[in-house]
Amino acid sequence: MKTQHASDASKRDGNATEQYFATEPSSEDVRRRMKVTLRGQDAVVEVSNGVFSGSRLDLGTSVLLREVPEPPETGTLLDLGCGWGPVSLALAFASPKADVWAVDVNERALDLTRANAKSNGCEHIHAASPEQVPADLTFDAIWSNPPIRIGKDALHDLLMTWLPRLNPAGAAYLVVQKNLGADSLIPWLATALGDDYEVSKYHSAKGYRVIEVLRNK
Repeated sequence: MKTQHASDASKRDGNATEQYFATEPSSEDVRRRMKVTLRGQDAVVEVSNGVFSGSRLDLGTSVLLREVPEPPETGTLLDLGCGWGPVSLALAFASPKADVWAVDVNERALDLTRANAKSNGCEHIHAASPEQVPADLTFDAIWSNPPIRIGKDALHDLLMTWLPRLNPAGAAYLVVQKNLGADSLIPWLATALGDDYEVSKYHSAKGYRVIEVLRNK
């Protein structure tokens, strides 16, 4: 698909009805550059149509990045549902000695994340589809603004695919809008994950909940 560039980062996303979790977005790939600040680190990034939050830093992502504790300095870290890569970049800036995996089903999102990682000197970011992640790979931390709008059943399947891959003493942080079911997700996760995990509300801000998932053993 032909890639175009546009300097106006404030332009609206192209096909407003297109789902950002499509594998191959049908909207035109019109790329825009913008400046963002991620946990105190300035970055210039590319965004585009057909990708989650394709014209700005999403409010939920901003809440997540502002409130979560520092990630491990080393190990393997996961950004689940990476979009154009703001969470991956924040993890990479904070933990330059760690391996950061940026996972998304959207091929355009992965392409943007790779480009943004390269342009910001984060060679330790690995952007991959779920199928490309080694089946035996486990994670010391997971940060995610998960794709709530894929539906409850699909969301539950997604979370139960990845959260059990936390290493012992690992922690996951998820940001979910309160009016999209954040409070009911907490007890569901606690039941589904079982006794080896602790699930709780870590923080609330601007209509969002940050959910903490700790693996004890």
